Amino acid sequence: MASGAGALEDLVTVTSALRHFYQGKRVLITGHRGFKGGWLGLWLQSLGAEVWGCGLQAPTSPSLHEIIRKRAFAREIDADIANLSEVRQAARDASPDLIFHLAAQPLVRKSYAEPLLTFQVNALGTATLLEGVRLNRCPASVVVVTTDKCYENVGKAEGYAETDPLGGHDVYSSSKAAAELAAQSWRRSFFQTDPGLGGIATARGGNVIGGGDYAEDRLVPDAIRALIAGLPIPVRNPSATRPWQHVLDCLSGYLWLGARLAQTTKIDPIHGAFNFGPRPQENKPVKDVIEGILKAWPGTWKNLAAPGAPHEASKLNLSIHRAAALLGWRPVWGFSVAVDKTVEWYHARHAAKHDDMAAFSLEQIHAYESSAREQGLPWAAQGAS
Repeated sequence: MASGAGALEDLVTVTSALRHFYQGKRVLITGHRGFKGGWLGLWLQSLGAEVWGCGLQAPTSPSLHEIIRKRAFAREIDADIANLSEVRQAARDASPDLIFHLAAQPLVRKSYAEPLLTFQVNALGTATLLEGVRLNRCPASVVVVTTDKCYENVGKAEGYAETDPLGGHDVYSSSKAAAELAAQSWRRSFFQTDPGLGGIATARGGNVIGGGDYAEDRLVPDAIRALIAGLPIPVRNPSATRPWQHVLDCLSGYLWLGARLAQTTKIDPIHGAFNFGPRPQENKPVKDVIEGILKAWPGTWKNLAAPGAPHEASKLNLSIHRAAALLGWRPVWGFSVAVDKTVEWYHARHAAKHDDMAAFSLEQIHAYESSAREQGLPWAAQGAS
């Protein structure tokens, strides 16, 4: 892996399709202090964008935000995504070319404890953002990030496609389905017909892993906390199968969708919903994730599955055919690499005590971009326009 100044110089000299588009753009990220928002901000900054963040305080301590914020964000705005006046002011101040809407209550189990808050943030927050953009007459394109759990999970073996029914057993899932419907309604009712407004697309990611996630009741952060403390890793559903992917795989889809969205007419099918997940063979049970972690960071795990626990689906797969066909997108890092890169990040921060984790994170971005170029992906193609 490249390191230090050489890696950063390579980031600057390689003009990929993403860099060609984002260089000099002003981008607003809602929920920028979260796990995905932090990585997205850092990547955009490395592409030459001026990145503004909008949201509340970091949801955890420690956090990814605390180590990358000075390298990622030109300005940060404190705003409640469900407060229309605050959202309008943030969008007015930023005057962005693109908006990535990531602000959310992202945890299934927390939605059982705080159902109304979850729905307000995820569903009403999405509607509030889009209404604020509309009222401001802001021409920015908007990528609304939801989740693979927005689908009505009926236990089908094949991957859920963008045309499958939305729904959800738990409030988190239904709130994200409602966010999808809100985006669809605002797009059809207002954005599609108004030449003064940009386009809207939605992005449904799989189960994202990567360094810097510290959320509670989430598999990898729980595992890392246990390993740091020298305790067995608690595992609730070892046989549950999920579409695991590294955060950079997911974000490459968001970034490429945003770039294409801004360069197409509103009748183009890119103005719609997209799944970004792993290849079908990369859908793995929870137990495989834990075993992959323990290969790199020795420890033990224990099964905490219990009757009467909150409902969690046993199987969830995504179809990525639409993203492949319309965007030329596909995942870069397979399951084992995603797990290895994730553990590598946490080990560097918490065991090796790396003195510049922002630079370390940029090196992982650089390694990912290099892999994508080697695989011939259109967004990573050198000299593309």
